[in-house]
Amino acid sequence: MATDSNIFDVTKEVKDDYFAISQQHYENFPVASFVLPKHLRDPIALIYTFARQADDFADEGYHKPAWRLAKLQGFKNELDVIQRNGRTKSPFFTEFGNMIRKYELPLAPFYDLLDAFGQDVTKTRYANFFELLDYCRRSANPIGALLLHLFDKATPENIIYSNKICTALQLINFYQDVAIDFENDFHKSRIYLCQDEMKQFGVTEAQIASQHANRHWEAFMLFNIDRAEAMLHEGKPLGNVLPGRIGIEMRMIMNGGDRILYKLRNVRGDVFKHRPILVAWDWPVILLKALLN
Repeated sequence: MATDSNIFDVTKEVKDDYFAISQQHYENFPVASFVLPKHLRDPIALIYTFARQADDFADEGYHKPAWRLAKLQGFKNELDVIQRNGRTKSPFFTEFGNMIRKYELPLAPFYDLLDAFGQDVTKTRYANFFELLDYCRRSANPIGALLLHLFDKATPENIIYSNKICTALQLINFYQDVAIDFENDFHKSRIYLCQDEMKQFGVTEAQIASQHANRHWEAFMLFNIDRAEAMLHEGKPLGNVLPGRIGIEMRMIMNGGDRILYKLRNVRGDVFKHRPILVAWDWPVILLKALLN
């Protein structure tokens, strides 16, 4: 199948430094940090570079939906080439394919990521928690599964723990970014909150648009924060199952989520006036907790 060569534009200038691009966006967790064994940092950087660039196709710039979907389809075409052991013209996908084969990673999680990013282009509202979980299953859980495959720890039990952690982290990010996701810039105007639960708590879209946090909003957000926290803690055994530095990295990831939950709760869910983020002095606390756990 022919591939749109323009999909490589975003990779040309960074083809020699995939670690750098994996670090360019703010995250609530470490990405291929110094804690990890050195031999795992490059493959993790490649995985995050794939996810980051594909996500940017769906989110960034003032492009029309057709352009965004075409770019994502280009990435799918490249996965198809890798799946049939074909050759690609892209330096990035050449290295990416070599990494897939070396570590025997499944391609299904990458297809799931692209499917979720495509959904971002076409779907802006979620009727209920089931719909939101289905999105998280494809937008977040694949990353955890791929890391476990890299660590050679992708047992069914560990995958369950990982899915809990990844889904919780995705939900936490949604709550953190309510105002940002609702902005009209970049054709977003998305709400990653359950429409039926908004109605139940008396929260409206007009309230989000006006950034008005009243008692209804507070109760609604605390409900969501509690649920995400419970889910994150259900996955916490994974941090002790994984050995050595890999386990420390996993505990840092979970502690980053816990830290944002603490900040969300501290402002009673008013992310309009106080969007919580991790700052420089949070990371020593996160690392210390990971080491002492």
